[in-house]
Order: sequence, then structure tokens, then C-alpha cells
Amino acid sequence: MAKRKSPAEQPARRAKVDSERSGLVQSLTRALAMLEILGEDPDGYRLTDIAERVGLAASTVHRLLTTLEQKRFVQLDRATGLWHVGVQCYTVGSAFLHRRNLAVQSYPPMRRLRDEAGETANLGVAVDGELVFLGQAESRELMRAIGRPGSRTALHCSGMGKALLAAMPEPDVRRILGERGLARWTPRTLVKESALLEELAVTRERGWAYDNEEHAIGLRCVAAVIHDEYSQPMAAVSLSGPTVRITDERVPALAAQVMRAADEITVLMGGRKPAKAA
Repeated sequence: MAKRKSPAEQPARRAKVDSERSGLVQSLTRALAMLEILGEDPDGYRLTDIAERVGLAASTVHRLLTTLEQKRFVQLDRATGLWHVGVQCYTVGSAFLHRRNLAVQSYPPMRRLRDEAGETANLGVAVDGELVFLGQAESRELMRAIGRPGSRTALHCSGMGKALLAAMPEPDVRRILGERGLARWTPRTLVKESALLEELAVTRERGWAYDNEEHAIGLRCVAAVIHDEYSQPMAAVSLSGPTVRITDERVPALAAQVMRAADEITVLMGGRKPAKAA
């Protein structure tokens, strides 16, 4: 029969188990930190660079990288001595891409945005040169903007549309404008390509787009882009409401709220914002 441990021995054993578990968690945390670093640059990193970034001895980093290499989460280019993200990261990441649902995962941040601002929060994507509404978190105010999911509108005169255009390469923008034209929806709609391109440059610089009664008289909209895993525009989120509430004085604060929501949704969708040019 196995000998039972005395009460004095049991706390010491528990402490040892807790220490071992702590060591395992620490190793996992370190390994994940190295994967995040490797994911920052497709050109790869040298062992010494990774060790410096994570603040560990090169021998410790090499041991963890070797373990990750055996599981194909990282790979070493032995000709250059550079470590890269491995194919298993793609395999695991693809499982997330298959299960993500933009409309569903965006709704909690949109609802919080609606509650913060008191205005309607919207979600849209660019499809075939048009803006398609995916969903809304409607304002509780009596006067509010309402858009039916699945409805379409022009990119050049809507806040979300201009946010998406500003995030696209200019040749793509010119192609879309050439195919779709610049129809006048209101007296404020930008119908000259040069004027719109100037507006998109401003939008790109400040990080948010503004529809100042360009789609409908009496309605204003502030929007920002949601990025995918390649830092490309995948959707846009906006706040819209009547001009009597969305005044010039409120626009900067609303823009900051919209950008925070766009960043939050970007993270939820596994995306990343593009790096700012130096």
C-alpha cells in the first residue's frame, strides 16, 4: 500500500507543482511573444535580435525556437540564419478566418459606439464599386438614420464609402470612379474627380472620413476603416445622425470614437492597421 504523505510534506509538494506549472506558462508566454515578433516582419529575424526584443538569453530563445520549429510554427533559413513564421501558424490562423463573421463580431463594438455617441452606428463593405450596408446599431433618438442591411449606395458620397476609397491604392480608386461615375446626390456631393481625390488625401492623413450632407441633406456621417490581416481595407464603421446633433463642434470627438471602434473591430477580426510611413 502506498505510503501517505504527512501534512507537513503536502504544502511542499503543492509548491513544487505550482512552480512547475508557472514555468510551463512562462515558457508558453515567451514562445508566443516570439511568434508575435516574427509576425511583424516577413524578412525574418536573427536569433540575437529576437533575444534582445524579448529580453532573454540567446540559449533560452534558441531552445524555444527549436521546439516551435519541430512543430512547424517557425522555420529557420539556414542559409541566412534568419527565423521566420512557419506554415503551422497559417494552418491555425486559417481556422480562425473560416469562423469569423464580420457582422456578428462587429456588433458589440458598434453597440458600445452607439451608446457612447448617442448616434446610429453603421457597418458597410465595398462590393463591385458600391457600398453595401451590413448592419446597424440604431440610435435611441426619435430622429435617427436608418439603413436596411443589404442596401447599396455610392462610395464617393458616403462616409464609409470615402473611408474605404481613401484606404485603396489610387489606381483602384480611379478605376472605380471611371466605371461608376460621380453622380450628384445633393448640392454638396463632390462630383469632380480632382476634388474627391483631394478629400481622400485629407481622409487618409487624419484617419477618418466625413460625409457632410453629401448623401442626404440634413444627415452627416463620420467613418473609419476596418483592416484585414493583410492591412487591407475590409469594411468600414460609422456614426450617422442629423446635422442638428452632429454639429461641427462634435465632429472631432465623434471621429475619435469611430476610430477606436474601427481599431477594436480590426483586432477582433484578426486584422492589423497598416504601418504609418516615416
